[in-house]
This record gives sequence, structure tokens and C-alpha cells, in this order.
Amino acid sequence: MTDTPKALNFNDSVAKGLHLYDTATHRVTPFVPLKPGRVGIYVCGATVQSSPHVGHIRAAVAFDVVRRWMLRLGYKVTFVRNVTDIDDKILDKAAAAGQRWWERAYIYEREFTAAYETLGVLPPTVEPRATGHILDMVELIQRIIDNGHGYVVTDADGKPTGNVYFDVPSWPHYGELTHQKQGEGVESDAASEVTDRMGPSVDAAGDDKYNPVDPADASPDKHDPRDFALWKAPKDTDPEDARWATPFGVGRPGWHIECSAMSHRYLGDGFDIHGGGLDLRFPHHENEMAQTRAAGFPSANLWMHSAWVTAKGEKMSKSLGNGLSVPVVLAEHSAWVVRYALASVQYRSMLEWGDQTLAEAQSAYDRVSNFVERAGAAIGEQPAWDEIASVPAADLPEDFVTAMNDDVNVAGATAAIFTAVRNGNTLLSKLDDAADSAAAKAEVRSVLVSVRAMLDTLGLDPLAPQWVSSGDVNGEGSKEHEVLDALISEQLEARAQARKDRDFAKADAIRDALAAAGIAIEDGPSGSVWSLK
Repeated sequence: MTDTPKALNFNDSVAKGLHLYDTATHRVTPFVPLKPGRVGIYVCGATVQSSPHVGHIRAAVAFDVVRRWMLRLGYKVTFVRNVTDIDDKILDKAAAAGQRWWERAYIYEREFTAAYETLGVLPPTVEPRATGHILDMVELIQRIIDNGHGYVVTDADGKPTGNVYFDVPSWPHYGELTHQKQGEGVESDAASEVTDRMGPSVDAAGDDKYNPVDPADASPDKHDPRDFALWKAPKDTDPEDARWATPFGVGRPGWHIECSAMSHRYLGDGFDIHGGGLDLRFPHHENEMAQTRAAGFPSANLWMHSAWVTAKGEKMSKSLGNGLSVPVVLAEHSAWVVRYALASVQYRSMLEWGDQTLAEAQSAYDRVSNFVERAGAAIGEQPAWDEIASVPAADLPEDFVTAMNDDVNVAGATAAIFTAVRNGNTLLSKLDDAADSAAAKAEVRSVLVSVRAMLDTLGLDPLAPQWVSSGDVNGEGSKEHEVLDALISEQLEARAQARKDRDFAKADAIRDALAAAGIAIEDGPSGSVWSLK
């Protein structure tokens, strides 16, 4: 795994062109950071109850691309991604498996970390666990109660039971994030209509495949059906080490309060972007925004939600039985190909997962790697990754910058990459005829640097340390690849000598034998290069 790239020199003119969609307003508007040159991002991470599937990882990859673009623009980015390491599902599944709850949580936290690393997701600035911030949650809940927006449930003797609820009717702004307040004049567009239709809502909440409900939120002790748990009394089956003593009674945190506490701890009073999957929009993010503001703190300035991965139109999830675990997918496809497939559409678009998506990703890799390899052979070197990583957004092709600044439109950005690849291939084909070979090679080098820098912005430069050190990309950089390259290079040298000796029958025989073995040969002014068909 590579270290987090350093922010480049901030380019205000290019950064001012960035426009992002805000779930709360249904509008794409210019992005203006709260602090010049700095961006604070909080993204909801995994609830570590079981193994990750590609539906989970899609959100991680989507916001990794957002973060990488911010870095390329020159912003200094503080990126917080939490781990929910205690909830009902973790406790229940651990008990069923004969595990300690914290043991199960840590096992699957490591699996998620491995999946992130394998797919080139940059490590967060900090990755807090919910259980490490109980005191922050208790303090936040007390503020909400003191401000008149929460209440403690007591028993017949007036003693706290451990149940604390947010008083939704006391907060007139409730529903603003998910547009469930009438008469507010919130504009709609085609994308938001899809989001509103497919995303969970207060009108559709229930025990169904899209809208699960926390059992504590079904308690008859609530004053209003919309009220939600801030703190929960333990179930009889909860182990003793999954309970904390508080002024409200013994219990454990409600789901939503965790993120409010952790985002405030690490990003302070208000921050730029809160991200997460579309399924978190309601109730999690609606409740989170309400309780943070009710505690007296600003919430996120902008809310971004990545759409689902679907399989035959259905949201990919374990409950539907169509989840594809990351290890299963990686057993059949390279991590580069899987990452490309996950990042191939704009983050707000539904991504249909299937053989065609992966085949298109493999084709993209073949086109990219073929150009990168040929261009490197033509100029006699591959630019160092440090050079690639230091290319600022202002020096990238205009069509790529325009696409990325348009709400991180990766489809337009990849189109710009392949336009540059086509142009680079045209330059390579003309290299033999160039009157000034040094100038021609410099032009090829410029395109190569540009292509790799654009790919790196998406986390897809095939020669970045992430991919080379792992030996993942079709074996590139692996010991097997080195051996194969040595064997094929020996054959290419023999073919070159045969052509020099005008023994064309032998040269053709070598070419045909390599072709039969699945090796494609490209002849150029600097010699021949090979690639896998």
C-alpha cells in the first residue's frame, strides 16, 4: 500500500472550477472549503460484522477518487473513515459463532482493511473505532438533553433505564437532508428523483430489504414514532463487556450518535464533506445531522452519497443473497480490473455488476498497459512515479480537468484518458518518420506522463507502487513476469537477428510461435515490445 500522496501546490483557479452535488439541496454548486486550501472529509466506514463485498467497497473507492482529486487540486485533506465495531448484528453473530464480540469485530475489520489496501484505497488520516469514543458520545448526548432535544426513559421508581431518545418533534429541521419536509421549496432533478425513490425514507422504514430498523427504535417507551435511540439499554443476551455505565444508565450507544461524536472529535465544529453510501441517507445521516446540530454544533457543509452496486437491478447485499465477497472476485480478476470496474461510473450513478462490466475493465487495462509499455520502450524509460504524482491538476488535459470538476465525472475523465491514449498511439506510429527524433520522443514522453498522471488521479496508474509492489496487475512487477519477460526478450532478440540476416522465415516462425502462446508483438523504431493478448 502506498502512503497517502502529499497535497500539491494549491491552484486556486483550477480548484474554483470544482462543482459538487449536495444531497441536502439537490443542486450541483461550486465547492467552497470552510478553510482556504484545506478540506475535512468524514466518510462512514464499515460495520464489521462479516466479510466485505463489492457493494461495501464501491463507496470506499468512490470517495477515494474524490479525495485523490482534492489532493491533485492541491488541497490539504483530512480524511476520517470510522469503524462501527459494536452493534446488534455483531453481538448476535459473534454469539452464534461462539466468539467474543470484539474478536469478531477485529477479524472483519482486518478483512476490510486488506480489501481497501488491495484495491488501492488510500489509508485514512485517522480511522476511529466507535468503542474508543464512548466518553465523546456521552458528552454529546448530555448536550442534546440539556438543549431540550433528548429525553431519558426512567423506570417506575424514576431511575434511568439506559434508554435515551432524540426528541424529533422538538427539532423543526428534521427531514431537511432527505427532503421529507413539505413546503420547503427544495428543487428536484432527475438524479435526486432516483435517489429519493431508491433510497430509504421515513415513509418506507421497516423490516425490509432496503430499510432496516434498529430494534431500540421500535420501543413503546418513545414519545413519538419518529424518535430514535441515542443510547440503548442492554439486551439480556448482551455480554457484560458490551455495556458501559453512564448518567443515563448502563447500556451501549445508538448507531447514529457514534458518527456525530467521531466527526466532531477529529474535524471540529463543522467540516466540509460528509460521505457515505446511498443506503445511509436515511435514517442514519438524517438522524446524525439532526443530533449534531441539536447539540449546538454545525453539521457537514456538504453531503455526498454514492449509489449502490446492483446485480440485475437489485441492490447488492447479503440479505438479498447476491453479495459477491471481495476475495471471490479477486480470485478471478486482478485488483486493478476490479478497482476500475468499481470506479467506472460517476459516484452518484448505480453500477450494474456483472461479466460485461469486468470484461470492459479488462479491455481498459489492456489498452492502457499496451500504450504505457510501448511508449516507455519508445523513449527508453518509464518516468518515475514521483514525477507522475507531482503533476498538478492545472497541467492535466483540459477535458480531464473539466470532467473531474463536474461533480467528479469519472466517465468523462476516463474518456479523456483514452483520447490521450489514442493520440499517443498515433505519435508512436509516426515516430519512425519524425525528422527530429529527440523532439518526437519528448512529445511521446509528455503524453505518457499525462496519461499516467490522469490514471493516478483515479488510483489506476499501472506503474504506481501500489500495483507494482503487489505484482497484481496481470503479474506486472511479479517474479513470474520478470521470468516471462526474460524468456520472451530472448526470443525477440533472436527474431531481430533473423530479420537482420534477412532470414524472414525464421523471424516469422518466432513471431507465430509467440502469437500461438498468447503473446502480441509490436514492432517500433526502438525495437519490439510484447504484451499479453
